[in-house]
Amino acid sequence: MKHVAVIGAGKIGSTITRILAATGDYQVTVIDRTPADLAQLDAHKAVTPVALDIADGAGLTEVLRGKFAVLSAAPFHLTVSIARAAAAAGVHYMDLTEDVESTRQVKEIAATASTAFIPQCGLAPGFISIVAHDLARHFDSLEAVRMRVGALPQYPSNALNYNLTWSTDGVINEYIEPCEAIVEGNLIEVPALEEREEFALDGVAYEAFNTSGGLGTLCETLKGKVRTLNYKTIRYPGHASIMKALLNDLGLRHRREVLKDILENALPTTTQDVVIVFVTVSGRQNGRLVQETYANKIYSGVVAGKLLSAIQITTASGICAVLDMLADGALPSSGFIRQEDIPLERFLANRFGSAYAQSEAGQRKAG
Repeated sequence: MKHVAVIGAGKIGSTITRILAATGDYQVTVIDRTPADLAQLDAHKAVTPVALDIADGAGLTEVLRGKFAVLSAAPFHLTVSIARAAAAAGVHYMDLTEDVESTRQVKEIAATASTAFIPQCGLAPGFISIVAHDLARHFDSLEAVRMRVGALPQYPSNALNYNLTWSTDGVINEYIEPCEAIVEGNLIEVPALEEREEFALDGVAYEAFNTSGGLGTLCETLKGKVRTLNYKTIRYPGHASIMKALLNDLGLRHRREVLKDILENALPTTTQDVVIVFVTVSGRQNGRLVQETYANKIYSGVVAGKLLSAIQITTASGICAVLDMLADGALPSSGFIRQEDIPLERFLANRFGSAYAQSEAGQRKAG
């Protein structure tokens, strides 16, 4: 049995804990600074709650000592502190952050660590990079890689056409921070919430626009190999214009805590959501210009005996699959590991990664 630590007892942290504990293969220590959140965890013989302020680096390092790995489901601004504690304790490290700067610092920490550091193990960044890189391998040369992901309510009922299904801090951050992209072969930064486009999938209309962090390390990996590479978040039409008004016209990009309070008190949560993964890659195969597309929808469902939202399932399953592959020796045991280094076939074959299994209608298409 592997002993691991999960940082954060919120929606995703508690889901990771539940999934791992249910296997009987992992003993989980859950660390959170809020006793009330720890008290919400389901009682399980394989779960040990620990109340600790993550900012206490020495205390965190001591709790992590002797563990196999630490999985961070904490807010992005705590990422670097947790990574430093993991390195000091000599444990493997995984996180779910979408924050670009935090990941750069994690990479620096990994350079001198003795264990594996695998950031961005969620949906986007995370699974989306695994899919895109797998498609890209089918081409002799690449023209464009376009990645689109959305976690949406199945039944939108407000002007934003949105419910809170993910970290509010994470959503605000990706709507504000600059976004990486490759345009005409050059790695550049583009503004969030811009370059809006519309498309339809299975008869439903969507919009998509730039958001930060979804590409993970893929820009660095494919730089010099592709003409166009970008990532956009999928929402229902009308969402982007309202968010731009809140952030820009009302100046709430400079008052994130105010915006967070507004969203969390005005938008209900829901377990009735859908995660959309839509990746299109074009390039040359045997001299011909070819396009391949991966399209998939994942819905909420019962996992480990509890009804979970689609974003909980996909995010938790992603990081749990990476942990499982590391424990099985399917991934390197040291160094900085990118999501695109993980083979799609092996990820989907994993007991946790199988949550991303496609329906027959969503199988990869070429044209």
